[in-house]
Amino acid sequence: MSEHVGYEPVKFAYWVPNVSGGLVVSKIEQRTDWGYDYNRELAVLAENNGFEYALSQVRYIASYGAAYQHESTSFSLALLLATERLKVIAAVHPGLWQPGVLAKLLATADHLSGGRAAVNVVSGWFKDEFTKLGEPWLEHDERYRRSEEFIRVLREIWTSDHAEFSGDFYRLHDFDLKPKPLAAEGRPHPEIFQGGNSTAARAMAGRVSDWYFSNGKDFDGITEQIGEVNATAKQHGRRVRFGLNGFLIARDTEAEAKEVLREIVAKADVEAVEGFGSAVKQAGQSTGNRTGMWQDSSFEDLVQYNDGFRTRLIGTPEQVATRIVEYRRRGVDLLLLGFLHYLEEVEYFGRKVLPIVRELEADLDSSAATPQPVPVG
Repeated sequence: MSEHVGYEPVKFAYWVPNVSGGLVVSKIEQRTDWGYDYNRELAVLAENNGFEYALSQVRYIASYGAAYQHESTSFSLALLLATERLKVIAAVHPGLWQPGVLAKLLATADHLSGGRAAVNVVSGWFKDEFTKLGEPWLEHDERYRRSEEFIRVLREIWTSDHAEFSGDFYRLHDFDLKPKPLAAEGRPHPEIFQGGNSTAARAMAGRVSDWYFSNGKDFDGITEQIGEVNATAKQHGRRVRFGLNGFLIARDTEAEAKEVLREIVAKADVEAVEGFGSAVKQAGQSTGNRTGMWQDSSFEDLVQYNDGFRTRLIGTPEQVATRIVEYRRRGVDLLLLGFLHYLEEVEYFGRKVLPIVRELEADLDSSAATPQPVPVG
């Protein structure tokens, strides 16, 4: 671990495989299971191999190779209770949750886990999840306006004894939640994550979110996003942290790793990938400047749901570790990782990749250090 003043080592999270079909839309063998027993074993393994966070996915109906899904908040609580240190982030959709009810659930989960609950507010890309439940499907920027109010309501409930809020989507009248979530230095309430890629998503992150998750990006792509979100955050006297999605394929040789990627794409479920691509691209096309997620994603990119191949964490442990540290130097605070065969590859990551990451970080010149975080409000 780096001892440079002001430098924080990069953190790691993993996608919880609580949805069937694995993390790639491919017919390649994936020795990964969506059931609880497998995920409980994985969570313990992950927290003992360098992972600080886990993100439970949210799907409500079958879609694009994902026939079965476990609900994210209940699954997250189960994983919290099965672990000792892992922080588990439950993905939720505004529009399908009332924020006061979620605030209560997460406060309870926070107490049961000793302060390790977190939430990822997902504005939504899958229209059928709303319309088949009889809920309205809002236009893109309206979904983000609703998400911003949702986050403001969560924070107000968690930090005020007389919560008040008057918005277009949500209202509070002298609401007092007890018990409040556990508070600690630098963490006044459960951490609030969000995703997105559009102008609306970036602006929202700068104004209200603790963490901004990006789809897979190369160095230039993530630098541009970080710069834009930071500019908005600075205007509001805030600091946002940044997570980057990446699908990690580390093997003893570069040729082995590249062959795995080649096979994943060669065995892609073409119908499912094309269906997914058609569904998600409407989200970005509905924005004014068409900057939404997946707008420039190729077929290969879409084989991994969140453009994870683009981050290029593919190669030997040394190559992957070097690239991870380069992302850290550019402002990425956390890598959100997916794997083909979770149990084997998480253990391999902890044994082979992580020690090199920490060694490289220790060698960083102090001039590359990033600022210490300030409290997020």
